[in-house]
Amino acid sequence: MPNIKIFSGSSHQDLSQKIADRLGLELGKVVTKKFSNQETCVEIGESVRGEDVYIVQSGCGEINDNLMELLIMINACKIASASRVTAVIPCFPYARQDKKDKVGSRAPISAKLVANMLSVSGADHIITMDLHASQIQGFFDIPVDNLYAEPAVLKWIKENIPEWKNCTIVSPDAGGAKRVTSIADRLNVDFALIHKERKKANEVDRMVLVGDVKDRVAILVDDMADTCGTICHAADKLLSAGATKVYAILTHGIFSGPAISRINNACFEAVVVTNTIPQEEKMKHCPKIQVIDISMILAEAIRRTHNGESVSYLFSHVPL
Repeated sequence: MPNIKIFSGSSHQDLSQKIADRLGLELGKVVTKKFSNQETCVEIGESVRGEDVYIVQSGCGEINDNLMELLIMINACKIASASRVTAVIPCFPYARQDKKDKVGSRAPISAKLVANMLSVSGADHIITMDLHASQIQGFFDIPVDNLYAEPAVLKWIKENIPEWKNCTIVSPDAGGAKRVTSIADRLNVDFALIHKERKKANEVDRMVLVGDVKDRVAILVDDMADTCGTICHAADKLLSAGATKVYAILTHGIFSGPAISRINNACFEAVVVTNTIPQEEKMKHCPKIQVIDISMILAEAIRRTHNGESVSYLFSHVPL
């Protein structure tokens, strides 16, 4: 693949390497370091003049440092005369701050701010996965490809849950109903949803199950799990409603704060996440966590974008 360069930020080297291997490319040389006053410094170690550049950086770990590093890398490539710079952001940072709520009317819309920062730094194109709200694409004036983990999730369910034909796909909140109905339709099974009321962020007050899970396997599906309060509450609710087993499948496993101990104490058969965020450390402390590799979806999106092909095939198929 001539005229293409892939660089990795420091947030998820493993995923970047898998993407490069899949495309048969070497990762570009880049040195990221911090000065003693904690300013980020990035040096691109090879020529990018006239090249099609892809920078892989996920919104995880030290989120603000990683975001700043991404902006600086994009700008460094842009002013070194790269013909096009694409930011590959598997987990989009600040995606949950996407609107003003009725309550906190002075809240910021940080997702829009991040979109502006990426555009101003010089990004020409964004590739991301399972945005918290699809409308975030409209915060940009540049093309955004929002890929879906759904085909990989369907594949995992069929290969790893023997009783999948007798399951119910459950959304832990009303916001994820669309995602869940799509998966339920593809599997030809029923769906349910849990209505939750929050008193404040990261704390769930009460839950109501809408739908039937009695004597069935319940599969909770959501786009992300942070402190895991919601999915652990939901799992208890499903068991008390008569579910035989409970699985959780999440695109972005953030798992901050008490998440790991909550999962260990909860009644899940497995908590399945994709590797948009590194999970190696968390898997050591939690045997229930299993990982679906989505590097081939991102790699194929990069290949198709570079060659000027359609990406929509990836919305319903896992590349072989």
